[in-house]
Amino acid sequence: MRLLKLALAGLLWTIVLLSLAVTIAPHFLDRIYYRGPATAHFDGEHFFNPDGDDDRIAMKGNRAGFIARRIFGDPTQPAWPDQIAVTPTKPPARVEGAAMRVTWIGHASVLIQADGLNILTDPVWSDRAGPFGFGPRRVAEPGVRLADLPRIDLILVSHNHYDHLDRATLKRLWVRDKPVIVTSLGNDSVIGQAGIPAHALDWGGRLAIRPGIQVAVTRNHHWDSRWFADRNRALWSSFVVRLPHGNVFFAGDTGLGDGKWPAEAAALGPIRFAAIPIGAFRFEEGQMASGSHIGPGDALRVWDGLGRPFALPIHWGTFRLSREAHDTPPRMLRAMHGCAGSDSARFGAHPIGRQIDVPALGAAPSRPDMARVEACTRAGRFDVFR
Repeated sequence: MRLLKLALAGLLWTIVLLSLAVTIAPHFLDRIYYRGPATAHFDGEHFFNPDGDDDRIAMKGNRAGFIARRIFGDPTQPAWPDQIAVTPTKPPARVEGAAMRVTWIGHASVLIQADGLNILTDPVWSDRAGPFGFGPRRVAEPGVRLADLPRIDLILVSHNHYDHLDRATLKRLWVRDKPVIVTSLGNDSVIGQAGIPAHALDWGGRLAIRPGIQVAVTRNHHWDSRWFADRNRALWSSFVVRLPHGNVFFAGDTGLGDGKWPAEAAALGPIRFAAIPIGAFRFEEGQMASGSHIGPGDALRVWDGLGRPFALPIHWGTFRLSREAHDTPPRMLRAMHGCAGSDSARFGAHPIGRQIDVPALGAAPSRPDMARVEACTRAGRFDVFR
């Protein structure tokens, strides 16, 4: 047993050293995913956030120590459960008329059924989010078994991180359903390596799916990489799906940035449903957001900028990517709603696998009072959430 532990430790340290090596010698694993003219967010070689690239993960000490803590664990951080109980559901084949139904599969994977169209966001059914069988292991099974998933018409892929772009899952869905896959520039190259065609658009690009149904690729604030050294060779994005009975917004994976991009998405038409990330925001003790991930407080700002639609909190409780406890994001979001005087029923957590009927468009609820949230934060009201 001791020899086995030593061998495992040696293997993990080898991974750490290789990870460091590719940051020192990036030419070994750099990839060119996209070629095109320079723009306001592409310098001819790399994409960037035009509102400022504050997208690096905060870390104490050196990079090696940070990576080691992520691989070996950190005894000072809250424990996560090994397994979360999930009761998989079986969605209907279609949802017609003015109805809309959503089912959280887990992490950033959401099934949206409306106007006879089945939409899937960042589908990941794999057990681990990483290359070669490494990476964070899912603690919650998918809320819908792949065999019970209805025929998918449209897949949205926000960027190329492994917890969002899972080629194994995309391949299975492509072979089975031949869906239209929409992503942002350069990610079609990554997806195409599995023999899967995808439509790659720049921010502001639009693609007609059916009469009256269109996908718009919209701005958010993030970064991407598959191999450490190929950082920002492809673009990241959010999406608006324009539908006859109210639009759908998928934030993808994002930090707040300048905070203007939610209103840009809302300008395309009233949003009926939004999938907004709330987790993986804490990489050091007490952190409330990171440059590339919003926490519950910034998620409230995004929700407000979108017009306060019916919204589902995503990007928590499936893969451990950061320091906070498993249920910290939804608990903190609920507490912030209480401070802000806003409607947690319109933007509150639901179990993985539950089918949710989205209400029709109507008057938006009152705005969250973010000044009160800031006051609650300064007063230490949220310090109990680790």
